[in-house]
Amino acid sequence: MSDVAPEIKVGDTAPDFNLKDQDQKDVKLSDFRGKKNVVLAFYPLDWSPVCQGENKCLTDDFPKFQNANAELFGVSCDSFFSHKAWADSMDLKHRLLSDVHRTTAKAYGLYFEPLNCSKRATVIVDKNGKVAYVKVQEIKVAREDKDILAELAKLS
Repeated sequence: MSDVAPEIKVGDTAPDFNLKDQDQKDVKLSDFRGKKNVVLAFYPLDWSPVCQGENKCLTDDFPKFQNANAELFGVSCDSFFSHKAWADSMDLKHRLLSDVHRTTAKAYGLYFEPLNCSKRATVIVDKNGKVAYVKVQEIKVAREDKDILAELAKLS
């Protein structure tokens, strides 16, 4: 598919986006430039077992991300309605962004065509809007928060 960019890598300028969170508030990546590092936790689908466990861990570690001066977002192709129900059911503290048109997953080269969703991947965007860390996981393997927090510690 020609509209999918090459997989994003460290040193790239992170493509800007404007996505709605579970409360239908707009979130623009560029709003954090010069202020905070941003952690984008791309995941395939709300309600799926691995994503559920993983987002629970992200929420449990939310204060650590805040202490690292980082803004944490889960990103999937689900609608904000699904995000809202899922976030409420799991009492998530972090915001979930709705990439319902798959434009952000494609711009970051993280689109997974077989399931029409994003890959499971973590991207850290530093305060200058540059990609500081990328890790793409096997789709059924949960990410490790400690790895992400260790990378953030290098940036603060």
